[in-house]
Amino acid sequence: MSRSPAKSPARSKARAAARLAAVQALYQHEMEGTAIPQLLHEFHHHRLGAVIEEVEYADAEVEFFDDLVRGASARQGEIDRAIEGKLATGWTLARLDKPMKAILRAGTYELMARADIPVGAAISEYVDVAHAFYERREAGFVNGLLDAIAKDARAPAAPGA
Repeated sequence: MSRSPAKSPARSKARAAARLAAVQALYQHEMEGTAIPQLLHEFHHHRLGAVIEEVEYADAEVEFFDDLVRGASARQGEIDRAIEGKLATGWTLARLDKPMKAILRAGTYELMARADIPVGAAISEYVDVAHAFYERREAGFVNGLLDAIAKDARAPAAPGA
């Protein structure tokens, strides 16, 4: 039996690379205010699949990367409200550091807008991204928060709604 292109290891790796790059782009957007079209251009031409300071960046699925960055940026208000709605009492988005916000924004966008991606796969990928920046505790936070968001974002519509 042959593998479908949608589930090939190469595509999975390219999507994982796209998620990590999207988090990096969203972080850069928040830190520097770089416009999204400029960020996309920079990543397309200088980061995705490039070798920078002897570190090779994996080839990313460019269309998926673009969707994550554009979508998370365009829907940031809605995404931020969803995240804040799942934070513990007394916590606000402003209390989270910028890399964490970028991870949660990309993950929340994917859960809200990409019904073609299984919830478990998306959450697992963002937990992996969290491990690139943080220790185990923070990765667990990403897991729990995205799981709570998924319950709302992927809930079946009520009859007659």
